[in-house]
Amino acid sequence: MSTRNKAETWLEANECAARIGLSKRALRLYEERGLIQPRRTDKGWRLYGADEIARLHEILALKRLGLSLQRITALLHGKALDLSGVLGIQHSLLSEQRERAEQGLALVRAAQAKLAAGTSLTADELIKLAKEANMTETTTDSVAWRRYEQARPRTETRIDPSRFVRCSGFYRHPAGLIMTVSLEGDRFFLQVSGQPKVELFAESDRNFFLKVVPAQLTFTPGDDGGIDALILHQGGHDTVASRIDEAEARRWSEELGERVRNRTPHPRSEATLRELLEQQQHGGMSFELLSEELAELVREQQPIVNAELEAKGGLQSLGFRRVAEDGVDVYEAQFAKGSLQCGIGFGQDGRVHTLWMLPA
Repeated sequence: MSTRNKAETWLEANECAARIGLSKRALRLYEERGLIQPRRTDKGWRLYGADEIARLHEILALKRLGLSLQRITALLHGKALDLSGVLGIQHSLLSEQRERAEQGLALVRAAQAKLAAGTSLTADELIKLAKEANMTETTTDSVAWRRYEQARPRTETRIDPSRFVRCSGFYRHPAGLIMTVSLEGDRFFLQVSGQPKVELFAESDRNFFLKVVPAQLTFTPGDDGGIDALILHQGGHDTVASRIDEAEARRWSEELGERVRNRTPHPRSEATLRELLEQQQHGGMSFELLSEELAELVREQQPIVNAELEAKGGLQSLGFRRVAEDGVDVYEAQFAKGSLQCGIGFGQDGRVHTLWMLPA
């Protein structure tokens, strides 16, 4: 969407570069790459308005996330300005960096206090200090720019529906969910266990996107030319779901249906949920119990969740309620000062892939 209006201020190259903190050479380079298109006066002078400055903001934000200019050019070239999207990514990234810094400082202050009191640090404390106070981790930045890329507007391309036939079938998500991909007339659909069916829109023969959420699918061919997996691009992560046959998909659905009907929880769900809730209340978390995607999400939300659970007081009881249609075990957690409804689900790897809390 254009940000231009009749009262817009235009900056010459020198002023634009100085106010943004760039060199004129950088402005020329971005223009040569087709990333910006400054207006020209009758004498050929370049003028930079709101659209150009907003695009420069996008470029600088992506550079700070560690992307090369080549990658930025591939990501932005020919695509609409999405200032709202990049501001959201920057806000999330800066907020998380601030939270990580505060957590690291708290650990450092605690360690300094112990040393000042003449007490040595234990091996466990040193390991935690080295791990949690280290600010060189780049995973967050990588996730942030992937979220940005996944959230950008997509362009639908018409393809021959017959070319989609080889993609149709069943895929097993690492969280234990079945992803059913189908062709209905000339339209493409995806349905995940326990969720409604949603339409897919083609970007190419193998790349599709959803409109209901910022997510995309890539179908990967095997050695025989058929499709043997799909990759779900969502939430800043790329998750591979392996193709399975209809018989295996039916067996899994029947097993899940039986768990739902008989209200049979996962054998480790109660003990694991209790452990995670109690750890969160004390500001910790056994991230090794969680999938990579869930661990990243928990880290982002940890300060908010910690505060919510701390206000609830001690955990008094944990009562199993049901198995949801997506295989998640639902519990009611009773605390000294209130209750919460909690969900926990395990993947094929034995780690927790789903974890949520809602007011009871």
